[in-house]
Amino acid sequence: MHTKNSWHLFIPKSYLLLKTGYTVHKFKNDFIAGLTVAIVALPLSMALAIASGTTPDKGLITAIIAGFFISLFGGSRHQIGGPTGAFVVVVFNVIHDFSYEGLIIATAMAGVLLIFAGLLRLGTYIKYIPHPVVTGFTSGIAMIIFVSQINDFLGLKLTDVPADFIEKLQLIFSNIKNYDTWVLLTAVLTLGLILLLRKTAPKTPAFLLSIIFMSLLIWGFAIPVETIGSKFGGITPTIPTPSFPPVTLDTIKQLLPSAFTIAFLAGIESLLSAVVADGMTGNKHRSNCELVAQGIANIASALFTGLPATGAIARTATNIRSGAYSPLAGMIHALILLAFVLILGPLCAYIPLACLSAILMVVAWNMSEFDKFIHLFKAPVGDRFVLLVTFLLTILVDLNLAIEVGFVLSTVLFTHRMANAVYVQTHQNVIQDDLDDLESEDTYLKAPALPQGIISYQFSGPFFFGAAERLIETLNRTGAIPNVIILQMRDVPFIDSTGSTALSTFINHSMKSGVWLIFSCCNSTVHLTLEKMNKASAKPNIQFCKTFDQAVDIAKEINQKRLQQHFES
Repeated sequence: MHTKNSWHLFIPKSYLLLKTGYTVHKFKNDFIAGLTVAIVALPLSMALAIASGTTPDKGLITAIIAGFFISLFGGSRHQIGGPTGAFVVVVFNVIHDFSYEGLIIATAMAGVLLIFAGLLRLGTYIKYIPHPVVTGFTSGIAMIIFVSQINDFLGLKLTDVPADFIEKLQLIFSNIKNYDTWVLLTAVLTLGLILLLRKTAPKTPAFLLSIIFMSLLIWGFAIPVETIGSKFGGITPTIPTPSFPPVTLDTIKQLLPSAFTIAFLAGIESLLSAVVADGMTGNKHRSNCELVAQGIANIASALFTGLPATGAIARTATNIRSGAYSPLAGMIHALILLAFVLILGPLCAYIPLACLSAILMVVAWNMSEFDKFIHLFKAPVGDRFVLLVTFLLTILVDLNLAIEVGFVLSTVLFTHRMANAVYVQTHQNVIQDDLDDLESEDTYLKAPALPQGIISYQFSGPFFFGAAERLIETLNRTGAIPNVIILQMRDVPFIDSTGSTALSTFINHSMKSGVWLIFSCCNSTVHLTLEKMNKASAKPNIQFCKTFDQAVDIAKEINQKRLQQHFES
């Protein structure tokens, strides 16, 4: 039950930060960050709009309108909003099935759903979505985006490309001999320039510089490749007036599944981006306030005929690295994009489509999180199964079905693990008999008083995705940094992939702080998962002990050495 006082959590971060005092120096930091992010967002917004099956100006409108409102009303200090790769497949399918008017209605409906989700405080729970589901559909979307760009990358000039993944691949391979040499050369040069700049000058806007250089090259030598101007007629230097298509109850029913998918993706992406921002800055976002802001922004984007929007992780990270102080940086980024459209919009007509396809291939590769995908193959077999099924359903069938099946499989897997956990912990199916602590084989239930510098935590129950965040948060609330932490794992029957990832964060944090970690009483399943996913034994400052008594003895030795070193220094 929520109290009336909890409504203060919906006050936007922009208001709170400006209220505390805003100086010229802070504005300068926000302006530089906003300008930097706008430079990054400019080519990305157009490329994502084209990949979604619409015109480049729609991407810019989305970055301007939605980006402004996400920063104005959001619960994150550094969040940058706009069109993202996660929406490409959904937007393309909605436009294909219901026309662009259908997309506008679905986007507005998703906005309403996001506002309700925030008001119901559902943002608190979205962080518990299992990693295999998120990684599975994200990697699947990345694969679809990558394949969809082959047509423009090679200059195949294919029309009426089927939406089905396999049919699309078949059409591409059957026409691959018809590639255009000039288009392919343009795309390869753009890709090479992007990769070169990222390696040699990582702080420069590689996307924008590559596009400017290649556009000048194409224009200067009159190279015959398709451009934004030749295909879309350029960018009109205006912003459309607010409007909305007629809506019927039947239309709402038809678009409801798509609206749910857009809302789900917007919620997931925005909160993931906010969590990444928190990790980079040490600040804390307000998840439910952020969902409300995402809802407002998507409704506003729909009114201006824009696309669905959410928090963009890469652009948010760029904002932070550029020194942003407050959400005003995100609003400045939107205003700079607006100025570009109004003043320099016609220049976009010279941008080759092959350049944008190269950019999107880089985006798709980054979005695929290939390392994380491979890492999850070291997880227990159930997590691997959820990952593969979600991934394959995303690329071969439908994103909506992939998300639904991924959740159902995760729920079934969790239920199965909980049933096993009851048996492992009690050796009975349902009811646990009374157990006297004198019958315990270990003395950890009556832990001796530990000297200063040693802390012990006892985990009880499965370390699954719902408990991981809460347990790690408890560990991180430790006051003074100890020398040794003993993690009693006797009553932990298993650790799933998300729990292992959360625990890995705590392990890395402890290593940086010079804290020793001792795992005691791990069963073979938990030990194997920790070894496969965290390589715990190979890390310094980590030990495993079979009993708690052994862990205490080792902890005392380590603690004594640390105290002696501190005294001698």
